[in-house]
Amino acid sequence: MKVLVLGGAGYIGSVCTEYLLEAGHSVAVVDNLSRGHRDSIPANAIFFQGDIGDDSFMHQVFDSFRADAVMHFCALSLVGESVVNPALYYQNNVAAGISLLQSMLAHDVRKIIFSSTAAVYGEPSQIPIVEEAPKIPVNPYGKSKLMFEEILADMAAAHGLRAVSLRYFNAAGATTQHGEDHCPETHLIPLVLDAALGRREYVLVFGTDYPTPDGSCIRDFIHVADLARAHLLALDLLEKVNGAEAFNLGNGQGFSVLQIIEAAREVTGRSIPVKISHRRPGDPAVLVASARKAQSVLGWQPEFTDIREIIASAWRWKLQHPNGYAN
Repeated sequence: MKVLVLGGAGYIGSVCTEYLLEAGHSVAVVDNLSRGHRDSIPANAIFFQGDIGDDSFMHQVFDSFRADAVMHFCALSLVGESVVNPALYYQNNVAAGISLLQSMLAHDVRKIIFSSTAAVYGEPSQIPIVEEAPKIPVNPYGKSKLMFEEILADMAAAHGLRAVSLRYFNAAGATTQHGEDHCPETHLIPLVLDAALGRREYVLVFGTDYPTPDGSCIRDFIHVADLARAHLLALDLLEKVNGAEAFNLGNGQGFSVLQIIEAAREVTGRSIPVKISHRRPGDPAVLVASARKAQSVLGWQPEFTDIREIIASAWRWKLQHPNGYAN
C-alpha cells in the first residue's frame, strides 16, 4: 500500500514510518520540520517538506504520490503552549486538518489514521478509561484533537471517508533507529534520563500528595513500537470497515512518577536527583487506559509491559544519541 505519513519527522511518526517500510509499504513523508528532524526520516521514504494547511503544496504532493491512505501526526501537542496560544492550536490542529481533508477528497483519498490523545477525556470519571467515557477536555490541545475527531466522523458520514482515531496515553521508549528528541522536552522519561546523564540538575516531581500508593501521579506508558504496530493494524481495518472509529492505546496499567524515576535508576545504574514541587493545576491523580476495544477489534496487544524494558530502550537510544538527531 502507498501510505502518506504527515508529521513523519516527529517522534511517533518516524517510528511508524520505520514500521511501514519494514512491512513492505511504499511511504512518503510530509513535514514542515518546524518541530521534526530531517535525519529521522528513513532514506527509503520519499520526503516532501511543507505544511498540510498549504492547499497548493498538498495538491502537488497528492499528484506526485498517489496515496492509498494517510497517517496524520502533524498536530502541535504542548498543553501549556496551547493554553497560552490557543489560536495556534486551533489553526494547526483543526483548520489545517480541514484543508488536508479537502485535499484528500479532491484526490479521492478516503482512508486516514489520526494521531489522537487521551487528553480528549479531560478529568476522567472512571478508571480505566474506556472509549465511551465522557469527553470533556480541559485545555485547547485536547479540545482541538476532539474537534478533529468529530470532523472526521462528519466527513465519514458525508463523503464516505474511512477514519480511525488512535488515542494515545503516554508514548515512551525507542527503537534502535528512532527515539525522542523534543525541544523543549516535556515528557517524563527523557527528562529523567537527561538527569541520569547529568544534562539536567534534577527531575521536578509535581506533587506527592495525591491519593495514590506513593503520593505521585500515576500514568499509563505505552512503548512507541507498540503504537506503530497498532497503526499497521488500523491500516488493515480501514480495508474492511466504513465510517469513523476510535481506539485507546495504552498498557492498561499505571506507573507512578516516583516509580518511573526508581526504575530509571535501576536501568541506568545512576543517581537521579529529585526535587518535589507543588501540584500542577488540572493534573488528575490517575490516568490509565482500557485497551480492550483495540485488543478485540484490531487484534492488538502491547508487547512491552515492563516499564524497565520501556525505559531501557529509551536509555540505549539516548546513549547513542546524547544530542538527539543533532548527532
